[in-house]
Amino acid sequence: MNDAPTIFIPLDSVALALGAEEVAAAFLVADFDIVRTGSRGMHWLEPLVEIEVGGARIGFGPVDAGDTASLREVLLSGNFAAHPKYVGAIDELDWMKNQQRLIFARCGIVDPLSLDDYEEAGGLTALKKAANTPAGSLCEEVLASGLRGRGGAGFPAGVKWKTVAEAQADAKYIVCNADEGDSGTFADRMIMEGDPFLLIEGMAIAGLAVGATRGFIYLRSEYPLAERILGEAVRIAYNEGVLGADVCGSGKSFDLELFIGAGAYICGEETSLLNSLEGKRGEVRAKPPLPALEGLHGKPTLVHNVLTFCAVPDIVRAGGKAYASLGVGKSCGTMAFQLSGDVKFPGLFEAPFGLTLRDLVERIGGGARSGKGIRAIQIGGPLGAYLPPSQFDTIIDYEALLAIGAGVGHGGIVVFNEDVDLLEQARYAFEFCAEESCGKCTPCRIGAVRGVEVIDRIGRGEDHAENMQTLTDLCELMVDGSLCAMGGMTPIPVQSALNNFPEDFAFPSIRRTFAAGAEKTP
Repeated sequence: MNDAPTIFIPLDSVALALGAEEVAAAFLVADFDIVRTGSRGMHWLEPLVEIEVGGARIGFGPVDAGDTASLREVLLSGNFAAHPKYVGAIDELDWMKNQQRLIFARCGIVDPLSLDDYEEAGGLTALKKAANTPAGSLCEEVLASGLRGRGGAGFPAGVKWKTVAEAQADAKYIVCNADEGDSGTFADRMIMEGDPFLLIEGMAIAGLAVGATRGFIYLRSEYPLAERILGEAVRIAYNEGVLGADVCGSGKSFDLELFIGAGAYICGEETSLLNSLEGKRGEVRAKPPLPALEGLHGKPTLVHNVLTFCAVPDIVRAGGKAYASLGVGKSCGTMAFQLSGDVKFPGLFEAPFGLTLRDLVERIGGGARSGKGIRAIQIGGPLGAYLPPSQFDTIIDYEALLAIGAGVGHGGIVVFNEDVDLLEQARYAFEFCAEESCGKCTPCRIGAVRGVEVIDRIGRGEDHAENMQTLTDLCELMVDGSLCAMGGMTPIPVQSALNNFPEDFAFPSIRRTFAAGAEKTP
């Protein structure tokens, strides 16, 4: 075509929102060969333009369409460092060097819809191995890995696999919960947009292991780009024999279907999701029976989220013990931590469990982008705990966070500066629950509405002591009486705000004095 080098530009949703499409169009006009990739997860550098030189990727960012002419000159001349948007070799950046990428090893590097790229980077090795491995051995490897569900509860994945595998039924199903609705989370979207064959491979391995021949990906409707890329990846996988009646030439079958949700947060709860898949109202089911025994259409069903399935190929390829050697205690492997809010370097950072919150937010995230002090971190989505600086040295693992009333959740970490009002954040938790509740159980349906009203009265100073007691009682009732985690976890952000930031719940005149001049936690 010409002597212009090939450049790599992301098609990830964040990059597109920041102008990547305009940048790509400008380079096309300049007659460059372009490969569209996923994102590296360094969102403050998007759109990130890369060129490969001597096996290394050199990056420039954030780039806009107006940079194209000057960037074209340095790309052709080879004098890369002369450009003001030059950031150097991507793999040498601290953000990348300090990670241990397993799930995201290919994301931002390969063309997400090139099966050849996927295989050249090690993809399908695990599926081909699994096709020639006894199903029971696959389940044992997952059990030995210590992998826990990355969707929030942290339940041991291997226990689910064995339960479904040992269940007797004429049909079994694999279901991926890709209804990523938690605020501050975007890992599922990134992997589906940047490396969709990894999810397909993980689900196919799970099908071979538990005896399921059909799977579904339940994707949230708010991810149209992921829908397009994932749908095309499934089509390619069928055409190339990765899915269908003869998986990778093994003689074993596995079919996979993409299902688009209807925008209900509650369908992130597995039984609501199953109801939605069946064409019913997205409403929580009582447990037992567990989905592993009576799930989709009343059949044994293995339900995991995207990151859990995406961890499987590496476990099968390298072995469960190798995976279990990463992390700390009972929190094995790596986690995709997602940093957002008032943080200098927002994005996705994959590393083994064992980092502290301070490591992530201050050392890796660079502290508050605003330059103000960090007052609180929320971890685990909209129903996660608000933690003060005195707890920032807590290591991130399931047990350590549980001990301080928090949880890993889906790995989302939202940073709040010293201006945050935790009374308002507590109100938001109730308001969110009232909006998103399926309405099946009274503690969640009514309790969330009453919670908003009680916090409004506290904010106005009405019967302050009485309403503070009512708030405490209401939280206890929702925890004890709710049918699912939606109502049961709503009190977590409320109680953590109340316990860790009691001054924000004080009588209004005291709160006003505090806001006007009292020193906040640095």
